[in-house]
Amino acid sequence: MIEFAWPWLALLWPLPLLLWWLLPARRQRFSSLRVPSLPAAPVAHARSGTGYLSLALAILIWTLAIIALCRPQWLGEPVPVRSEAREMMLAVDLSGSMEIADMTLNGQAVDRLTMVKSVVTDFIARRTGDRLGLILFADTAYVQAPMTYDRRTVQQLLQEAPLRLIGERTAIGDAIALSVKRFRDREDSNKILILLTDGQNTAGNVSPEQALQLAEYYDVKIYSIGVGADEVVVEGFFGKRRVNPSRDLDEDMLRSLAERTGGEYFRARSTEELEQIYTLLDAYEPVTGDEQLRRPQSALFYWPAGIAWLLAVCWLIARLRPWRTGHG
Repeated sequence: MIEFAWPWLALLWPLPLLLWWLLPARRQRFSSLRVPSLPAAPVAHARSGTGYLSLALAILIWTLAIIALCRPQWLGEPVPVRSEAREMMLAVDLSGSMEIADMTLNGQAVDRLTMVKSVVTDFIARRTGDRLGLILFADTAYVQAPMTYDRRTVQQLLQEAPLRLIGERTAIGDAIALSVKRFRDREDSNKILILLTDGQNTAGNVSPEQALQLAEYYDVKIYSIGVGADEVVVEGFFGKRRVNPSRDLDEDMLRSLAERTGGEYFRARSTEELEQIYTLLDAYEPVTGDEQLRRPQSALFYWPAGIAWLLAVCWLIARLRPWRTGHG
């Protein structure tokens, strides 16, 4: 349906008529030009017809301008919108160690980042109604996607993120501090950071302890996830041997970040465990809540405004053409 945002502006429509009645000198000059006792010549008839046409065109232009001022807008079908504001920032590690192929996805060995992309993409798809953001970090951290309801864009940006995009090392403190910066001016939302890494803080300008203090001050809850298998079998010169590919994972630091902000630390040693973790996060931070029906709005004022402008240009051209012909 169509409705007007400012319908009271329609009261301006009779303004030209009121001005005409309030200017008696103008009205007398107009009436003095009438000569009812003389027969109308053909030229006079033509001019009279042109005058009525100009008057009708002027009324139409003015009417369209008033309609545009009233700001018509199209209201779409009602859509449910959750009343509770929930914002969630995803911070994903792109350091060189995420290249270690100690994960299995659909029966095939894959690197850690490939597995993370698959699981987190499914998680994003389930967060209907939430505002999500994406931070990528390695030697430093940067916002890849600001807070948005456009989950498809966040998914696409995550899928397109390559390894070593911003270096080899891991700036966990910078990632947390950047997330807090995005949250600090939003007091009416659930501020949630999901931090996913496979190492320890080895780069950046902000230490994890400093970032933790910021998160505590601005009430940002951190769910930290340590990714990487505990044991893999590798081929060596003396045959097969077992190694721990996650020996650099700083679990104590990740656990402290989570517990001191009211979150929780998780350990993802496989694709199945990471899937279970995100299922738990859905339960800890549910998307269900009170919903309100809202209608999407599309502005339509530019249609009457554009038509009025085109008619005004045509009217001016028509008025100027006889003058140019007469002086040619």
